[in-house]
Amino acid sequence: MASLKEVRSRITSIISTQQITKAMKMVAAAKLRRAQDNIIQMRPYARKLSEMLSTVAAGAELAAESPYNQVRPIEKVLIIVVTSDRGLAGAFNTNVLKETLSVINNRYAEQARRGNVEILAIGKKGAEAFQRRGFTVNTNFIDTFQSLSFAKVREVAEEVMAAFTAGRYDVVEIVFNEFKNVATQIIRTEQFLPIVAAPTHSATKANNVNYIFEPSEEEIITELIPKTLKIQLYKAVLESNASEHGARMTAMDKATDNAGELLKELKLVYNRTRQAAITKEILEIVGGAEALSQQ
Repeated sequence: MASLKEVRSRITSIISTQQITKAMKMVAAAKLRRAQDNIIQMRPYARKLSEMLSTVAAGAELAAESPYNQVRPIEKVLIIVVTSDRGLAGAFNTNVLKETLSVINNRYAEQARRGNVEILAIGKKGAEAFQRRGFTVNTNFIDTFQSLSFAKVREVAEEVMAAFTAGRYDVVEIVFNEFKNVATQIIRTEQFLPIVAAPTHSATKANNVNYIFEPSEEEIITELIPKTLKIQLYKAVLESNASEHGARMTAMDKATDNAGELLKELKLVYNRTRQAAITKEILEIVGGAEALSQQ
């Protein structure tokens, strides 16, 4: 059995840890509120922008001729992996890494064997994990979350779009956590380039409608496609940001509860050890008194 000093030391250490996890939970909760507001406001805009693109591009040859729509034999692959900069968020980062490896093994195993799968990391954890695994990792944007803004994400999108049109990559995928609620994040894999035309009700109706375009149809499509791609990536990053804070808040809440349970057990052990020590001292005193009385 551990000594009273050792048990007291463990109790003090766990109390200190519990205070830290409580503070981290409160910080994550404050950040989550802002991040959740941002993604809730972004979702309708991103959805409407995609619907508008589908409506305008339905049946339009100009959309099909866009450099972002060009489907080529898949030789070189880029995967944008969105993780966090810090840990202590449960399985948040692990799930993204597992999904990315699954995508590589199931879809691009041949390209990976030839060394033609590259990772663009948004977040330090993803960069570190794939560098350890020997992948070529673009680390130009790992600090995106340090001051998250549309301007920073736009730089990422523009670099990727330019690389795709230049033929450096034949397909670009995004792997990220989608925010559902504080306790639930859903792993998503989306094809970023070439653009996947998602059939919608609006796009189906568009085939039977004649539109008057102002400005020209070409100008609208030329402006709309790049903007939609940038918003798609920005939305994925915002989803991941909200998911990270939700996962960390949940993880720190569980850690605080676990520390409380451990404290109860240690206090019980402390009281039992103290009682045993007192009983031992009493027995020694009684034994000594008995020995003296016999003399």
